[in-house]
Amino acid sequence: MLAVIQRVKYASVKIENEICGKCEKGFMILLGVVEGDTKEDADKLLKKIPYLRIFEDENGKMNLSCLDVDGEMLVVSQFTLAADCSHGRRPSFTNAAAPDAAIPLYEYIVEGLKSAGIKSVETGEFGADMAVELLNDGPVTIILNSKEL
Repeated sequence: MLAVIQRVKYASVKIENEICGKCEKGFMILLGVVEGDTKEDADKLLKKIPYLRIFEDENGKMNLSCLDVDGEMLVVSQFTLAADCSHGRRPSFTNAAAPDAAIPLYEYIVEGLKSAGIKSVETGEFGADMAVELLNDGPVTIILNSKEL
């Protein structure tokens, strides 16, 4: 399972020009479910994401988590994170999990973030054509791969 986490001042996702999910100060998370991912992979991410200390404390050091700053999260499904670009110039997405396997894991992550105490966790719509807008804060962008945790 792959997660691109961006520390943001705000983020939103639109479908057909209407906002369906948003967050203020917190994390914009692009989440890619890869073929073979399980709840164990999701649990590895859930043990890490809410507690990542990438917000600055009073001394300007990245020492505070999203929980510490009462931050919000926007989670957007992103099958293209599983792209294989090793052959030719056209990416292959065969590594991405099929929707019947990916949707339950995506929803499990969202519910797990809520259960961890994140103030607000909003989403896009799985499989929809979405427009994402954000103001990256820092910029700070972290990439997590559950297979490496």
